[in-house]
Amino acid sequence: MQEQNFAESFLDFSGMPESMEELLKGKEEVGTISKGKIVAGKIVAKTSDGARVDIGYKAEGFIPAGEFLNFEAVNVGDDIDVFLEEIENRQNMPTLSLEKANSIKAWDRITTEYGEGHIVKGIMRHRVKGGIMVDVEGFPAFLPGSQLDVSPVRNMDDYLNKEYDVKIIKINVERHNIVVSRRELLEESLREQRTALMSDMAVDSVVKGVVKNITDFGAFIDLGGIDGLLHITDISWGRINHPSEVLTVGQELEVIVIGIDKDKERVSLGLKQKTRNPWDDVVAKYPKGSKVSGKVVNLMPYGAFVEIETGIEGLIHVSEMSWTKRINKASDVLNKDDVVEAVVLDIDRDSRKISLGLRQKERNPWEVLAEKYPVGKHIVGKVRNMTNYGAFVEIENDIDGMIHVSDMSWTRKINKPSEVLTPGQEIEVVILEINPEQQRISLGLKQAENDPWSNINDLYKVGDIVKGCVTKITTFGAFVELSNKIDGLIHISQLSNERVDKVKDVLKVGDDVEARVIKVDTDERRIGLSIKAVDGDFSEADLKAAEEEYTAALKPGEAMVNIGEVFESGAMDALKLD
Repeated sequence: MQEQNFAESFLDFSGMPESMEELLKGKEEVGTISKGKIVAGKIVAKTSDGARVDIGYKAEGFIPAGEFLNFEAVNVGDDIDVFLEEIENRQNMPTLSLEKANSIKAWDRITTEYGEGHIVKGIMRHRVKGGIMVDVEGFPAFLPGSQLDVSPVRNMDDYLNKEYDVKIIKINVERHNIVVSRRELLEESLREQRTALMSDMAVDSVVKGVVKNITDFGAFIDLGGIDGLLHITDISWGRINHPSEVLTVGQELEVIVIGIDKDKERVSLGLKQKTRNPWDDVVAKYPKGSKVSGKVVNLMPYGAFVEIETGIEGLIHVSEMSWTKRINKASDVLNKDDVVEAVVLDIDRDSRKISLGLRQKERNPWEVLAEKYPVGKHIVGKVRNMTNYGAFVEIENDIDGMIHVSDMSWTRKINKPSEVLTPGQEIEVVILEINPEQQRISLGLKQAENDPWSNINDLYKVGDIVKGCVTKITTFGAFVELSNKIDGLIHISQLSNERVDKVKDVLKVGDDVEARVIKVDTDERRIGLSIKAVDGDFSEADLKAAEEEYTAALKPGEAMVNIGEVFESGAMDALKLD
């Protein structure tokens, strides 16, 4: 055992009597001086480095000042017991030891009167490997470093030359050594303090403590014998990232007991509970629709958390950041530590949630547009982009309206916006509908012009001679654009009095032609034309016959398609013809 070796090395017990009985017997023999015994002496002289002692021998012995516990209190004439190591040394003087005499007497007292478990006072004398040698009533006992205090000791020199109560935990009679502990006494005292504290402590009571240790999840507070945990969530009503932002080790503070587990001797503490919960007044303080100002304390992809006051945070969702722009993530609009003004949209006090809006600081531009641009109003806008089903036209303030393909032409079926429009083109359109709730504006391109079919009978009558330009060639005929952007169809049977096998043998795209109107179908919005009926001698009967021939010549499926559908099929046929 290491500490035993330290104790053995502290004093040399060689030359001592084998038993205390022999020693005491030798001491009691009057006029007998024997080596290795405790003898009575008297101080006859004192110098700065020690004292001369008369033991009744022809010569006096010398005791160094260091062997006295308090050399300043030593006086000439004092009686002391000393250990006789040698009767005569080289100077013909007896060799005496006060320390060994005290140690022998202390050992006898400790082993016979005290024993293990006894509490004694000890003076910390000097350091040795692994601990400190302690003077216990004159006997050198070993105090291991681990038994010096309840917590690790950084510098044992701070304890030297000080007197403390220690507990005897081991006595080895064979090796003449003693091991003591100060830690056990401190732990017993702490246990008693903990028991007393736990019995007196109550939930909601205010206690004083000192910050003992700080961790990521909270701080441990020394309450004077027991440690309580102050969790990070109970430090402040506001947001903190680490307890060290508010607390420091050694700081004294008052806390509130919020939980006690007497079986496990655990105490939960709260610091924020000393002040009123700000959420208690949040509904009255921040009513819906009110404007608030705060700092952005956290950014998530879905929104920004804004601290309105200490302990009160609201969320601005990305959907509430702009009326007109689609925000993908909050960091596209806000930065951490930005100071922003927002509008309270909703409050859930029980869940401690506040919904805030950034865009609500301004009036909904869609509502303004609905007032500014009533249905039927003509406006000019720029084509921003196109999809398969329509084109988006910028109106103002990054707000777009959409023209559906069905609202692009009175006379043709538009399959793709690119058939009529190009990006960047400025066009005149008509407001068809504004829906602020769905943030949608419907525009009409064809509505900006009069529907030519509304007065088609005034424009074209059966028998009229018209001129136009060939725009499409199909297997069954050619489409001709007339005035007012109206198309007519010259069926292959109406190209010539001679048999025509292929339309392209007679006409090609871009040709100017003259034809006679042989049919006007207002319900289906179709005009039938004939080149061979241009002859001026063409009678009413001939027109009737041409119309019937035109109608009969169209295939059943073709007879039911409208002009736009024919255009689409014609485009495919044109590819075949080429």
